[in-house]
Amino acid sequence: MLMRDFPHDERPRERFVNQGAESLANHELIALLIQTGSKSESVLALANKLLIHFDGLRLLKDASLDELKSIKGIGTAKAIQLLAAIELGRRVSNLQYRDRYCIKSPDDAANYMMNEMRFLTQEHFVCLYLNTKNQVMHKQVVFIGSLNASIVHPREVFKEAFRRSAASIICLHNHPSGDPTPSREDIEVTKRLLECGKIIGIDMLDHIIIGENKFVSLKEKGYI
Repeated sequence: MLMRDFPHDERPRERFVNQGAESLANHELIALLIQTGSKSESVLALANKLLIHFDGLRLLKDASLDELKSIKGIGTAKAIQLLAAIELGRRVSNLQYRDRYCIKSPDDAANYMMNEMRFLTQEHFVCLYLNTKNQVMHKQVVFIGSLNASIVHPREVFKEAFRRSAASIICLHNHPSGDPTPSREDIEVTKRLLECGKIIGIDMLDHIIIGENKFVSLKEKGYI
């Protein structure tokens, strides 16, 4: 059957709109991606042939451009559309995995950022925005350069917290010297952010200074 022969409310696109993506079978979702069939078969038949050829989604997700194009009715454009959708799904899956990272201690926060920050040649001030389960929802570099209380403004730190509906934040910055000993400026910035967080109801859980494969938690030092 061609798509025009299907009752209107049984077509994949209409069912997607009316019933949601979860109501569609795998071959129907693929049909929405490739959009058209060939002269000899409908788009649903072509989508089903793809799944049969690759024995389901498990092998289809690893198919190459040439492998997809080897299927009669799948040209370069259709193959690229499929590969782009698969890559987006892979990236979303990876993003969700990182978002589940849970911080229960200063060690957890330091380990999460250590490899990324320990070799930086400039100071980077980074904020981790957490949900109510202390899972990382978002990471953002707020400032690059020498740290002082006038430059690291609470507005920039907490603006993203509001946007992400974060329950709490953890701040980190690195010392390019490799020595994570807190300076007077580090302590002043911490106190200022802590006070602002209390006023607006977003907890600042810690401020961690990253050095050469070592760190200092200002919470453990008693400043938070």
